[in-house]
Amino acid sequence: METVSITKCESYRYEEVKKAVYDCLDQLKEIKSIVKTGSRVLVKVNLLKKNVPADAVTTHPVVVEAIVRYLQDLGCNVIIGDSPGGPFVVKRLTSIYRAAGMFDVANRTGCELNYDTSSVRVYHKQAQKLKHFEIINIATKVDFIVSAAKLKTHGMMVYTGAVKNLFGVIPGLKKAEYHLKMNNTENFANHLIDICEYIKPIFTVIDAIEGMEGDGPSAGEKRHVGLILAAENPYALDTAAVNIVGIHPLQVPTMKAARERGLFSGELKDVSVQGVQLNDLQIPPFKLPRSLDKSLFSGIVPSFLESFLVKRLRAKPAFNYTACISCGECARGCPAQIIDMSSGKPIPDLDKCINCFCCHELCPKKAVDIKKHWLYRLLFK
Repeated sequence: METVSITKCESYRYEEVKKAVYDCLDQLKEIKSIVKTGSRVLVKVNLLKKNVPADAVTTHPVVVEAIVRYLQDLGCNVIIGDSPGGPFVVKRLTSIYRAAGMFDVANRTGCELNYDTSSVRVYHKQAQKLKHFEIINIATKVDFIVSAAKLKTHGMMVYTGAVKNLFGVIPGLKKAEYHLKMNNTENFANHLIDICEYIKPIFTVIDAIEGMEGDGPSAGEKRHVGLILAAENPYALDTAAVNIVGIHPLQVPTMKAARERGLFSGELKDVSVQGVQLNDLQIPPFKLPRSLDKSLFSGIVPSFLESFLVKRLRAKPAFNYTACISCGECARGCPAQIIDMSSGKPIPDLDKCINCFCCHELCPKKAVDIKKHWLYRLLFK
């Protein structure tokens, strides 16, 4: 049985959040026996792009501050860091720290913000996909890593929480390269598992006070949940989190991959919940991203034909040129490099699109929509 701790927290008022985070982490008994005074700890937050806390895209700074102070109370030296989408450079990192409220956390707590934008190539013998991959240098310079995730749906991976948050240790535009190499959800899910198994966070906290449903992780709708969740096992934590918001665990590619690899069953019977019990929560199911495909043809047509039909009818990104500001974020973050900016506006070659929806995820103006083929909409309405 793996322990998942859940506490209620209805707002981002600091004292309420601090109590919820401390109560949540105090129920994870192993933390205090592992973390020693003087330990150097990276709090790996979710700073996808330049969003303010109210957008519910990034880990809220009040939650981050509570985690930092908890670790400082244990005698730790804390660094906050992430590698957001796009180029991993100091100027961009600084602007994202400022927008996301991390400057304020550092000023109030005295913790560090990471500005080391170098990376290191690591070897992971047990990895199923890439045995060698690059991670941000700071992740190799600490004693422990704590993952501070945000509860959101995800256009490619259905859900993003404990496991998916760790993709942020991949530096900048390397994310696009690995997306292209792992060009389907199964491969990418196993790559995420490989990263998680290499990083092995000492514990994970999910900010689920305000989450995101629909076209997450950045263009969805904010959804109040009113919870803080934490666990030492990220797979158990994701299992509890998706059950809370009405997503079947095996609908999430990372959770399916973890089960197939014998890392966690994805079943609640293997989760010991401390604090608020799941049966006491009545949260209407989250809306899922419009990009998710479900096959009407499964079991009716041969698998090769099913794949052909789904590929032809699946969702594609659609650009709103009225809202577009020609910033080029979509082109820079496109793993397949199929977006042409020579006209001043993004022109994608959709025949080569790998459906990662990074353009949708990274657009600062929500100018990239998700559109399904008219026949697909008719068949699946």
